[in-house]
Amino acid sequence: MKRIIFATENQGKMREIRDILGRSGREVISIGELGMKAEAEETGETFSENAEIKAREIHDRIKDDAELSDCIVMADDSGFCIDHLGGDPGVHSARFMGHDTPYSVKHAEILRLMKDVKEEDRGARFVCVICAVFPDGHAEFTEGELCGRVAMEPSGEGGFGYDPIFYLPQYGKTTAELGTEFKNSVSHRARALEKMEELIEKEER
Repeated sequence: MKRIIFATENQGKMREIRDILGRSGREVISIGELGMKAEAEETGETFSENAEIKAREIHDRIKDDAELSDCIVMADDSGFCIDHLGGDPGVHSARFMGHDTPYSVKHAEILRLMKDVKEEDRGARFVCVICAVFPDGHAEFTEGELCGRVAMEPSGEGGFGYDPIFYLPQYGKTTAELGTEFKNSVSHRARALEKMEELIEKEER
């Protein structure tokens, strides 16, 4: 059973990743725990391209390391896609209005752009694509989505990013109001991770 190196230094994200990929007893290590930092620039035009850029950068750095070269390297890219805005901010979600702009300001701008849009036309989704680069260099991808709509106003103190303005009608709450454990169980990343775990198990048979 191959170990996994995930290209993130975010320990909150790692808890969610380990919860799913570690169920079978598989060891999952973050690059932060290896004393590494991601150096790749996300220059891709799609979630898949950016996820592969990040995964390959780490794969190339460890491929000649005797202790790590047999690991699967993974990375994810995700974003908030709003139907009325043609899928924006999408792949540019983190950079929308600038990396250092507070999310409260980003929320306000999106709600301004959506101010005359009716509830039924406020469709949106969180998308996550995971790329896994295997020791032989070939890559596999999985994708997960969580569909809902843009809220009429921000609500909730939990989560991060666009969670306070992403409303899930089936739960009557924004993702910022769901609670971390439940949110992680239904999230776009969780869905992509579960598909990836199944794919890896098939690869290893």
